[in-house]
Amino acid sequence: MKKQLQGVLFGAIAGIIDVIPMIFQDLPWDANFSAFSMWVIIGYFISVVKVNMNAILKGILISLLVLFPSAILIGSIEPFTLIPIVLITICLGGILGFSIHKFNKD
Repeated sequence: MKKQLQGVLFGAIAGIIDVIPMIFQDLPWDANFSAFSMWVIIGYFISVVKVNMNAILKGILISLLVLFPSAILIGSIEPFTLIPIVLITICLGGILGFSIHKFNKD
């Protein structure tokens, strides 16, 4: 499987994991779609970016960098919601980085 497609698929899985609690919180669908698409994009970036570092740290770094512009907006409206968002981003980003690296045969 091409590494880009693999990154998108793993990103979609991470997106589903992230969106499930959002659905139970009755958040708007645009927020759910935004979170899901963010993880698909992060998965793609992790699979194609070449950085000489640990795969878990690479996943965390890319995830936080992609989240950063949205975090500014979220933080200006509801700053306390950033804490769980950043924690979930760190956890899923690390897992995604590890998973993509582990299953990448390139």
